[in-house]
Amino acid sequence: MTVVDLPLVLAPMAGGPSTVALAAAVAEAGVFPFLAGAYLSPDRLRDDIDALRSATPKPFGVNIFAPSPNPPGAASDVMAYAALLEPWAAAAGVGLGEARWDDDSFAAKVDVLVEAAPAVVSFAFAWPPDDVVTRLQQAGVEVWVTLNEPDEVDWARELGVDGLVLQGWEAGGHRGGPVDTGHQQLPVRELVAAVRQRTDLPVIAAGGVVTGAEAAEVLAAGASSVALGTAFMATPEAGTAEVHRHELTNHEPPGGEPGPDTVVTRCFTGRSARALTTTWTERFSDAAPAAYPHVHHLTAPLRAHGKATGEAELVHLWAGTGHARVRAMPATDLALTLLAELTQARG
Repeated sequence: MTVVDLPLVLAPMAGGPSTVALAAAVAEAGVFPFLAGAYLSPDRLRDDIDALRSATPKPFGVNIFAPSPNPPGAASDVMAYAALLEPWAAAAGVGLGEARWDDDSFAAKVDVLVEAAPAVVSFAFAWPPDDVVTRLQQAGVEVWVTLNEPDEVDWARELGVDGLVLQGWEAGGHRGGPVDTGHQQLPVRELVAAVRQRTDLPVIAAGGVVTGAEAAEVLAAGASSVALGTAFMATPEAGTAEVHRHELTNHEPPGGEPGPDTVVTRCFTGRSARALTTTWTERFSDAAPAAYPHVHHLTAPLRAHGKATGEAELVHLWAGTGHARVRAMPATDLALTLLAELTQARG
């Protein structure tokens, strides 16, 4: 029996949208929440965990990024990409950042999580070493890993994790699996079905779901729970930037031309992620190297400028394929609405 025993889950959304207030609100309404620990300092992560525990007695999870590889050719690839971006940044009056590799304070965050012992710790981008899994489990924490491909299940079983987060192709934000292939992957229902043929581990599935009825379909495909992220980005409790919040339901493709509304691109961070289509994604997706977090640091000042000035073309507008149907309502109301829709859909 896993601690994640609720049908709906609040997905972690690093970089701003995930907040303690959002997690507490959905927890009280009957949705299992995740805090996003990526990009936070270890001290800030500890403070957020303490604040959430003060706000609600409900169990919760924390997600962090495991360190991405630092391939030898990354520096030269990023330099070439930077040369293409420089005129784009100069036109906005912004200098590019320093491209570099770091591990997002991984070891220090693991120490915080072992001490704080939330109900669940999930990992994205890479998977934790054996000793990290052991330390967390000995502290009473369930360990979950993110995957995008069915054959990654075998690796997860060998690692001895407690559950799997299956991220379908429709999901917004970064691809969280251990290998960033850059290729199109299975939609969420097909991914769940394929994984269910390989394991009976509990499964949280994510990908384009914004209503309780859609969640019911994914549960029927074999998921234990369904995670929603984009669906909660328009709630007042979310820390979503105003320009991002507006574009979720008012986005128009560049130039008003018909085309894909969202795209999976490496142009913002060097790792494949689904975002709203913009001039940036159209101009630079093909040129962006697979080099995270180097590109993330390179483009950070330009993206921060876009948030501050409301220039959508300069912002990484993460969004799942269901973004146009998100509902701007308080998080508790949305959670209760989703649960009611789920109950009705399941008869």
